[in-house]
Amino acid sequence: MAKLYFSYSAMNAGKSTLLLQASYNYQERGMRTMLFTAAHYAEDGVGRITSRLGVSAEALLYRDKDDLFSLIAKAHGESRLSCVFVDEAQFLTKEQVWQLARVVDRLNLPVLCFGLRTDFQGKLFPGSAELLAIADTLREIRTICHCGAKATMVVRHGPKGEALLEGDQVAIEKSVYVSLCRKHWEEETGRIASGNVDKS
Repeated sequence: MAKLYFSYSAMNAGKSTLLLQASYNYQERGMRTMLFTAAHYAEDGVGRITSRLGVSAEALLYRDKDDLFSLIAKAHGESRLSCVFVDEAQFLTKEQVWQLARVVDRLNLPVLCFGLRTDFQGKLFPGSAELLAIADTLREIRTICHCGAKATMVVRHGPKGEALLEGDQVAIEKSVYVSLCRKHWEEETGRIASGNVDKS
């Protein structure tokens, strides 16, 4: 039985590397895969999934209005697919998550989604929230904070190195993000000192 998978983590945990390796494993056995990534990261309108290790592969871009079920069903009808991979899955809309679930349930194709769980404010991305709610299999990909503890949060730094507490949920420049454990995220964002957290 095909399943909908969601592998999530903080930044720089190797999600794209794992995705590319899994897709390669299928292709090495003569199977066809379909790769998607969010249009947020497109360069000159070209979709590409790239890992920090330098490995990359072409991918189709998805935007908020795209019907992923229709796109995948059409491709599957033209030439049989074995698996679908989605990078930056936090940017999926709730409806697109359900479209991917229909790919699993109606086309019997496994769909593997990889993405962030929370944003720099510690809030769930809409796509991640829906995947956490309905995915068949959830997997946390671990990375570490500078202290060596598991990093579960992401802080966004401003131009002077300050931790930003407000702003758009999506900012494309990855270099401004740092993965931290919950303790150091709280300290860096000043949530305790500012009284935003109940200390009782």
